[in-house]
Amino acid sequence: MNATTAASVAGSRQNSWRAVAAASIGNALEWFDLVVYGFFAVIISRLFFPAGNETVSLLLTLGTFGVSFFMRPLGAIVIGAYSDRAGRKAALTLSILLMMSGTLIIAILPTYQSIGVAAPLILVLARLMQGFSAGGEFGSATAFLAEHVPGRRGFYASWQMASQGLTTLLAAGFGALLTGQLSPEQMASWGWRVPFFFGLLIGPVAFYIRTRLDETPEFLAAETTQTPLRDTFATQKLRLVIAMGVVILGTVSAYLMLFMPTYGVRQLGLAPSVAFAAIAVTGLIQMVFSPVAGHWSDLHGRTRIMLSAAVLLLVLVYPAFAYLIAHPSFGTLIVWQIVFGFLVSGYFGATPGLLSEIFPVQTRTTGMSLAYNVAVTIFGGFGPFIIAWLISATGSKAAPSFYVMFAALLSIAALLGARRKLGFR
Repeated sequence: MNATTAASVAGSRQNSWRAVAAASIGNALEWFDLVVYGFFAVIISRLFFPAGNETVSLLLTLGTFGVSFFMRPLGAIVIGAYSDRAGRKAALTLSILLMMSGTLIIAILPTYQSIGVAAPLILVLARLMQGFSAGGEFGSATAFLAEHVPGRRGFYASWQMASQGLTTLLAAGFGALLTGQLSPEQMASWGWRVPFFFGLLIGPVAFYIRTRLDETPEFLAAETTQTPLRDTFATQKLRLVIAMGVVILGTVSAYLMLFMPTYGVRQLGLAPSVAFAAIAVTGLIQMVFSPVAGHWSDLHGRTRIMLSAAVLLLVLVYPAFAYLIAHPSFGTLIVWQIVFGFLVSGYFGATPGLLSEIFPVQTRTTGMSLAYNVAVTIFGGFGPFIIAWLISATGSKAAPSFYVMFAALLSIAALLGARRKLGFR
């Protein structure tokens, strides 16, 4: 290798890691703001939805969590199509500005006691804004990562999921620290706002980095289309359906983890700080293991890795819940989170690489954004609400496992479809 070639390879690697840093920091911020709301659902329910009944109040809060997901398909359409026309960089910059705006509103919003019914209405508006932003973030960030080094698409795209693991780790860390150090009165007064202000501090840094990125080589080399949405629906319906099915298990599992602090407190009687500490372990595993799963998918095939993880989740999730319920301790919860964390990371770590290959570059962000966000809206956004309702309706604390098994069956069918209809391995 001569000096010119070596310099070119070094420059390409440097640009690739700059892309990873830029997409991951911004993506972590996007998901941090969403996850924090779910983690502090119990406190937010009392401050903004004082229904007089704790269960009704919590269901209203979790319903509001899900309502924001109605905006995600719209965000996927608008920002996804914008990304396929104007470029990945432009879409990433727009999405982070929108997320910061929604976070600012929540951070400074007076409670129901101060301004009455206007408080929950404004909270819903902020959540809708965040949902619209997140709708365009996944497809844009994943395409941006996957298109820098097509030969290692699985590894680089997996940093999308690693950054979500960082999000879980940060949010759980805040939850454990705040609930462990502050009194319930302090948490209700101002403590729950601290993570949202932290997100606002990161925002300008992520925005600065994203505005100074280069566009992806694959996008620049491709012939763009001015009608990516129409092209996607006209010629790629089967790919959309398969991609949506692939996402279902990942999103249900991710939002189950988001619900676990509430589950640990309300169903297992654990201290909030203990529940947050346990879920931080899952975030750490996802952050570290997702790139490993992405790398393995480059070597051994995406669907092979994902099918293995999906079958294990299908088989193990009910026994794991049953054991956790029978032995509700910090140690048991940690073991549960470790096992679950590795399986979910194995599945989700290979998912972005597969999704990015299902769609051609001209419609990649539109297709991925639509498939991901429709699946997330239907199966993930209302996941915590559905889980809480299932527990109430069945009287079984193991009810969350039924939802995961249902999702696993759907995603296994989609993965088999990707192998047989689209030729993926």
